[in-house]
Amino acid sequence: MDETSQKIIDAAMALIREKGYVATTTKEIAKTAGVNECTLFRKFQNKKEIVLQGVSQAQWRADITPDIFQNVVWELSADLQMFMKMYMDRMTPDFVNLSIGLRAPQLYEETAPFIQKVPQAFLTAFTDYLCRMQEMGKMPETDVDTLAVTFFSAAFGYTFLRASFGEAFVKSGQDAYIRKSVQLFLQGIGKTGE
Repeated sequence: MDETSQKIIDAAMALIREKGYVATTTKEIAKTAGVNECTLFRKFQNKKEIVLQGVSQAQWRADITPDIFQNVVWELSADLQMFMKMYMDRMTPDFVNLSIGLRAPQLYEETAPFIQKVPQAFLTAFTDYLCRMQEMGKMPETDVDTLAVTFFSAAFGYTFLRASFGEAFVKSGQDAYIRKSVQLFLQGIGKTGE
């Protein structure tokens, strides 16, 4: 990819993160990239093509894969905190806002697979972890799929609220939220923590 094309992609993705796909125009993208609109159209057919090139680049996706959750110690409290922290450290407000911007109906069919990689990675790793903990007798037998979605929802909800509203709804800091959420989660499944 040449430097000019990359500047156009970076400008488009930054604008979509701030304003959303529909509100971002090719004129704004060109201006932000420091090129004229004719240059933009020589490099790309349309705005949608620019965005699809952007979502295929690692720098425009949160770095969340099942591999990042491999540092488990097989103790519920510590491991649950690790899962949440790893997710929250990577799913920054910028990535949340970009993900929201990429959900426009005009391109969601193409961007959905990229957006869905994050929850899929978390849920796959976490469900596998819960199954293993049940096999080892370290947690009660339960519906691990529902449990995994419930736990992921707590992490997702915090990051979404923080990205969307700052501290208006999120009163505690990330570390305190993680500790308290894990404690409540453990109480909910009948464990007191380790």
